[in-house]
Amino acid sequence: MAIIGIGVDLCSIERWQQACERRPGLRERVLCPDEAALPIASQAGRWAAKEALAKALGAPAGMVWRDCEVLRGADGAPSFRLRGTVQARADELGITTIHLSISHDGGLATAYVICEAR
Repeated sequence: MAIIGIGVDLCSIERWQQACERRPGLRERVLCPDEAALPIASQAGRWAAKEALAKALGAPAGMVWRDCEVLRGADGAPSFRLRGTVQARADELGITTIHLSISHDGGLATAYVICEAR
């Protein structure tokens, strides 16, 4: 496996909440419905994950935020479901595996993404 891209993002949970209050529709524009229904700290973590993925993919123009969704496995591990613009970019880069780690503590949410290809 070869690493194609690495991305990291850090998000202030308070700043995320304030942005959602100031800009009606932000949450619905960038988060999928199941993500938007989560507690605010988890929403900030999802936003950080999407930002980290965008960086790992080379920050492609025209990426639709809702074309990637953070899912939680039975074991609690996060993963992405890709579609549309994000899936197309991953395919273009030959990405076969995406690793994701999310954490939130002390008022901050952070996410790390590693994209690999065979």
